[in-house]
Amino acid sequence: MANHKSALKRIRQNAVKKARNAYQHKTTRNAVRKLRGTSDKKEAQTMLPTVVSMLDKLAKKNIIHKNKAANLKSSLTKLVTAL
Repeated sequence: MANHKSALKRIRQNAVKKARNAYQHKTTRNAVRKLRGTSDKKEAQTMLPTVVSMLDKLAKKNIIHKNKAANLKSSLTKLVTAL
């Protein structure tokens, strides 16, 4: 167990950040799944910008790698245009 006040605070901060990152990552993964599962082109086109924005935010905060975000955005864009 930590012996300093600053170490205890750092543990609390890390727990909050981990929970927030996990929530954002899971929410984005669910949005990607929902977008992939839709067959309506109109709905997919409206969902795509929000999903792309979510992926960009995760990459910006280093929750996912920037290349993974780019690959996902590319594959989702191809999918939506093919509908």
